[in-house]
Amino acid sequence: MEKMINKVELSGFVGSNPEVKTLPNGNKVLKMSLATSSSHKDREGNWVRDTTWHNIVMWNKLADAANGEIVKGSRVSLTGKLASRHYTDKDDKKHTVTEVIATNYKLVVAETAKAV
Repeated sequence: MEKMINKVELSGFVGSNPEVKTLPNGNKVLKMSLATSSSHKDREGNWVRDTTWHNIVMWNKLADAANGEIVKGSRVSLTGKLASRHYTDKDDKKHTVTEVIATNYKLVVAETAKAV
């Protein structure tokens, strides 16, 4: 049987302070946005930066660990998997959301240059 993999690795900046909720069943969920960017040259040779926003979700122990440690502007490197969910809003309009369910993260701390 062919091996199939659903793995995402991202490194970027957190766009807003994460939101943490405790669900009625006791599970904790943390949600945040993460911006990643890349650069390329356009037809005229000018550098253009493309930014992509990702919806990140962390559950239970990982949500507890990240709560308070990750804040708006933090640089975070994480791994996880892609998941899509569907919901209907209060106006009976259907939506599909794609999220990264994080399974691991670490804060990336910029090293400061030392004068020699």
